Amino acid sequence: MYIFMTGGTGFLGGRLAKELIQRGHRICMLARTPEKVKAQFTEKERESINVLSGDLTAEALGADERFIDTHSGKIDLFLHMAALVKFDEGLREELFETNLTGTKEALRLAQAVDCQRFFHVSTAYTLGANEVGGETLYDVSQSFLNPYEESKAYAEQAVWEMRDELEVSIFRPAIIVGDSKTGEADSKFTMYGYMKALELFKRKLERRGHDLDTIRLIGSATGTSNLVPVDYVADVLLAAIEHAKASTIYNVTNDAPPQNKTMLDYMKDSLSFPHLTITETPASTLSSVEQSFNEMVNVFNPYLNRNITFHDENTKQLLRDAGFPPLRLDHQSLRRIVNAYYQTK
Repeated sequence: MYIFMTGGTGFLGGRLAKELIQRGHRICMLARTPEKVKAQFTEKERESINVLSGDLTAEALGADERFIDTHSGKIDLFLHMAALVKFDEGLREELFETNLTGTKEALRLAQAVDCQRFFHVSTAYTLGANEVGGETLYDVSQSFLNPYEESKAYAEQAVWEMRDELEVSIFRPAIIVGDSKTGEADSKFTMYGYMKALELFKRKLERRGHDLDTIRLIGSATGTSNLVPVDYVADVLLAAIEHAKASTIYNVTNDAPPQNKTMLDYMKDSLSFPHLTITETPASTLSSVEQSFNEMVNVFNPYLNRNITFHDENTKQLLRDAGFPPLRLDHQSLRRIVNAYYQTK
């Protein structure tokens, strides 16, 4: 199968691209610089990769007439994975340009080369402020917690509106973390951004000679973090190549997500920073040191105060159809994922 990929050099995309090549597929990969592909893939793997030097926000991703003519009717699947993952309100315009305009241009190119199958990798958090996530399209007029979620919800809408012209499927991973077996990761976002903030804050306190008394983090100790390992998300997409249904949405989520307190305990142990505690104490009672820490991680607060239930029946059926195992993410795997991040720093 010949597969066009955006995001093929990212955390999930790089992992998936290698798996696809091992299974005998060929890839055409969007990249701003071919050097990045050369750095990430072996010489043998690159024999199965063609590169389109372009950009998400360019018309048809930067494909010219020659590219379109030579690829017309030859691409079996268009796999759109690239996105900007940042939560800051000040980046709203950039987020919409990358995540929404980029998706529309990917759809434009898919049609230009007459590729009928289009997979869009979104996020489980297009559900906005809701506490239950279904495998249905969400209303973009609802409230969202940040512009990233909103931009991805609008991108889903753009894909869904094409379902009469293309065979579209939408995949919504929750918070992607490292490999469940090795802990290996290459991510600077979501949980890893939070873990980095913990590390930086500890160093800051040590440099200033502060006594490491208890530091309170505002959040819900019993709230949950819906974590999914990168190997599981890759397995879902691999299964989808042969078994995904058109006009279908797949939540790639965790039925038994760990509590925030549990994950914080793992981080504290791995970082040798035992003084942290998560509490619903009013922010007005915090010390100046505690306020400083909470300001560092406030962008993650919406994900530390919720217990979301995601329905993923479509994904479970997809895995059964393909003969893939269900998600297994036990506490040993979670601790391994946390330790792997800090040990490679």
